[in-house]
Amino acid sequence: MPFSPAVSVIIPAYNCSGTIAGTLEALLAQTYPGVIEIIVVDDGSLDSTRDVIKGFQGVKYLYQANAGPASARNLGAKNASGEVLFFTDSDCVPEKGWIEKMLSGFEATDIAVVAGSYGIANPQDALACIIQQEIFFRHTYLMPEFPQAFGSYNFSIRRSVFETLGGFNTDYRRASGEDNDLSYKILAAGLRIRFMKDAVVLHYHQNSFKKYLKEQFRHGFWRVKMYIDHPRMAKGDDYTFWKDIVEVPLAGGAALSLIWPGPKMFLGLAGFFLIFEIIAGFSIMRSKGLGLGAGMVFFFRAFARAAGFFIGAVSFIKYFLFRHKKI
Repeated sequence: MPFSPAVSVIIPAYNCSGTIAGTLEALLAQTYPGVIEIIVVDDGSLDSTRDVIKGFQGVKYLYQANAGPASARNLGAKNASGEVLFFTDSDCVPEKGWIEKMLSGFEATDIAVVAGSYGIANPQDALACIIQQEIFFRHTYLMPEFPQAFGSYNFSIRRSVFETLGGFNTDYRRASGEDNDLSYKILAAGLRIRFMKDAVVLHYHQNSFKKYLKEQFRHGFWRVKMYIDHPRMAKGDDYTFWKDIVEVPLAGGAALSLIWPGPKMFLGLAGFFLIFEIIAGFSIMRSKGLGLGAGMVFFFRAFARAAGFFIGAVSFIKYFLFRHKKI
């Protein structure tokens, strides 16, 4: 007998008036014949997000003062009625068979989560294409069927498991690391995560290089907390490429060489590192047109992550020593 539970789809939303309509239209067009509840949690948006959402009948709208996507998802789950909770983002467009494909992955009772993959919603942008191709590389060559982690942009979870584990950790105030944190708790509970590459949501990847580097800085910052909370995962998970492990220390070492021994050493190290990233760019992109650009993106991204990790380490050390300043 096929698994046909009532499902609730939860979407955290913040200043997303330009994309949320596409998300809701795609959810309302799902082929799944069972009950689908759609919940959007407005995380204190300052634009016309509320008005856009209110224009869709049958969509439950919730509002909270800005507290971050982890908190918004928890609020949505608290108000959900489905047996299985689906999560995606306000800049994602699920394919028509998304819900059906995900539910087909819950074949065994110890599978707590079924997660899917990304497609690209803005292929006309070069940076977005580089981001998408790197994700495709990771999901094709690194991710096993039963991985150690999933992304919050595309996953479904048994409601009972979500509630037992307490949902997302709201200490992750920004979007970075809360999905890994929940993944590792699921594994620690003796449950499994299933990855289904053909369960796809199209995503509007970042098209501003400046904003992308800010996001990567944030990832580096919050990675410190994740390693504090889950030290055994400091070696990385299935999504981690060996390049990810070495490039942050390489970028950090190159940056420190500006102080000692000096600029000449920095130029030498930075030049070597740039060549390393360009080679990686051509290997991952499988396209001469994107390879050089990808190498440059990887190069500057590594410095952004290294800076975030360094500042995160200092901030969390100060927090643990003095306990008076919220991170």
